Amino acid sequence: MANKENEDLQEDIVEDNVNADEEVQETPDQTENGDSSDKEEKGDTLQDTVEALKQENSELKDQYLRKHADFENYRKRMAREKADSVKYGNQELLKDLIEVIDNFDRAIKSSADSQDFDSFKEGISMIEQQFTGMLESKWGLTKMNCTGSEYDPNSHEALMMEETPDIEVPTVLEDFQAGYTLHDRVLRPAKVKVGKPAAEKKAEAADAAE
Repeated sequence: MANKENEDLQEDIVEDNVNADEEVQETPDQTENGDSSDKEEKGDTLQDTVEALKQENSELKDQYLRKHADFENYRKRMAREKADSVKYGNQELLKDLIEVIDNFDRAIKSSADSQDFDSFKEGISMIEQQFTGMLESKWGLTKMNCTGSEYDPNSHEALMMEETPDIEVPTVLEDFQAGYTLHDRVLRPAKVKVGKPAAEKKAEAADAAE
């Protein structure tokens, strides 16, 4: 009886060992299959990422090329507009000058027909007034009236100076060539004759200052 139990016990131990070996053999296969599946999934994900990056890079490159082309067109257009602005920037002024030229033509033809010097002179004077008035009102060009004004080296270029007893400060006595201002800036200083106080006047002024 005891021998029978021992035999049954040995058979159970052998069977358990066999089952354990089978489980051990099955486990590596399952692990290997799991690793392979994970690798395939990771490979697919990486490939998708690469494709997405390629697509994004292609789109960005296309956007860059479009922006670059737009910028080049803008730069060329601005260069053309700048050149046209320099080339035709004075066209409005020239239109006004054409009208003055027309008036000169009419005055010359009229003087040729009538031979009336006084009328010709009057016509030229009227054209000059029209011309200077147009330049002042539309373009801000103003003719200086310097005679009798105090000498200003910023506005006047003294060509001659002489002592004058009846003045206390340097004063413009005569315009040799008119000066002009453009808005608030001196475009061309006037060339003038300047009177300066006589020596005794200077001494009197110095005494009064003391």
